[in-house]
Amino acid sequence: MQQEHPFAVYVRILGKGKKGSRSLTMEEARDAMGMILDGQVRPEQLGAFLMLIRMKEETPEELQGFAQAVRLRLNRPQSLVADLDWPTYAGKKRRLPWFFLAALVLAGQGVSVFMHGARGHTPGRIYTEDLLSMFGMKAAESWPEVHASLERSRLAFYSIDQMVPVLGELIQLRPILGLRSPVHTLCRLLNPLDAPCSADGVFHPPYAPMHQRTAQLLGTPHSLTIRGDGGEAEVKPDSDTELHWVTAGELHQETWPRIEQQRLVRDEHLDPEDLLRLWRGEISHAYGEGAVISTLAVILRLLSQGVMQSQAHWLEMARSAWQQRDRSAY
Repeated sequence: MQQEHPFAVYVRILGKGKKGSRSLTMEEARDAMGMILDGQVRPEQLGAFLMLIRMKEETPEELQGFAQAVRLRLNRPQSLVADLDWPTYAGKKRRLPWFFLAALVLAGQGVSVFMHGARGHTPGRIYTEDLLSMFGMKAAESWPEVHASLERSRLAFYSIDQMVPVLGELIQLRPILGLRSPVHTLCRLLNPLDAPCSADGVFHPPYAPMHQRTAQLLGTPHSLTIRGDGGEAEVKPDSDTELHWVTAGELHQETWPRIEQQRLVRDEHLDPEDLLRLWRGEISHAYGEGAVISTLAVILRLLSQGVMQSQAHWLEMARSAWQQRDRSAY
């Protein structure tokens, strides 16, 4: 008789029917993800595992275990640090990725911003990695390159394809499986440099509390999950936005009021060059500037690590920072 594969126990736990199945414990999730990352799982098992998790939805404890397994295998220098972790995995389809300009403003003020993401998994979207060359940057291909980029420009982007190749491959399974997998959620919550502040975005409302609770379990002192445009960490200026915070380990949420009372017309054609033009002051764009300022405001509040001020205060700080940007930097 053929001996049962060690990974089969995790598929059985998840798929034993309505009455017999359950979620994985944190320890089980950590071990299961470790086996996946170490190439110890058959393709049939992997597909079943990912879709069983997807069917029931990930729990914060499972995500905590998955993230711990990944962190144990990152091999990043412990001396490599950043002020802000900013995952960017969704890509933008209906609007340009204006949030990238907010990240550039922060970097210009001396805040070290570590962005990580993936591209190409969903057709017709603009990904952060696609913007880098326009601003004279390139994606890092190693941890030393991340360090050099942070030293040089205070902003670094590292693709998940380079950082954790197995996860990059799993993200690209979306068109094959027909559904996103828990890996999309996991990557957003990795905070690979263990930054004290982390900001991420979600599209589907139920995922926001899941991200919030996972960040708390992983020990991120200050995190913000934005129900943002297209699933990215970008605040819509013409729509109220749900914000889910971890502040010094405590959970709370709020609705951030819109700064534009009327809906702003969407661009018929998305031209990424408009990001550079807006930065340089060559064009005006009500939605773009509103998105930059609104996003910058909530990130400034996040970086304050618990300073309680009004929305008006943070918006004024954001407008000032935006106006003082170095328009000739790019």
